[in-house]
This record gives sequence, C-alpha cells and structure tokens, in this order.
Amino acid sequence: MHDRCLIVTIVRKGWGDAVLEASMAAGAHGGTIVLGRGIGRNEQLRVFGIQIEPEKEIVLTLVPTEIKAAVLDAIVAAAELDGPGKGLAFVVPVQDLVGVAHLVEE
Repeated sequence: MHDRCLIVTIVRKGWGDAVLEASMAAGAHGGTIVLGRGIGRNEQLRVFGIQIEPEKEIVLTLVPTEIKAAVLDAIVAAAELDGPGKGLAFVVPVQDLVGVAHLVEE
C-alpha cells in the first residue's frame, strides 16, 4: 500500500472545478469540492459599510505521496495561487484510509 496525503486547496468561488481538473490531469483519481466562507488580508471588501465575506471552494484531493509534488504544482498553476488573494493549498499526511478500496488495493 502506498503512503497517501491530502491536498487541501482553498480558492475563490468558481475556481474549484479548475483545481479538480488540473489535479486529475496530474494523476489524482478525483476530489471533493466543499463550499465555505472566509476572508483574507487581500479580500477585505465593504459594501455600504458592511463587511462582505467572500465565498470559497475547498477542494480535497487524496493522492499517493509519490505524485504529491506534481499534483500540487498543477493546482498552483491552474488556480494561479502564486498571486495574492487567489487562495492557498497545503498538504496533510494521511495515516489511515478506509472506504476507497480502489485506492487501497492499487
């Protein structure tokens, strides 16, 4: 069994599909998009004096550790994460994995 890691990508609403497509093109089997809200230093928007919390998409991508760098690079390019206010991505090691037999048995 391969070591696995979880790539968590937080992007502006509407960019989750681009992240998912890029990660799959780089070798991931799929991913999950979750909706969220949040604000960063570069996104402090006020309308009529009311703070607006921009909507976000959180993309969860489980990948073998061997392809982590390639998938992460593809995500950075697709979501333009090298610019301010575009989003962020980070990697978390996965210790136990159940419920996805096609990933465990490869």
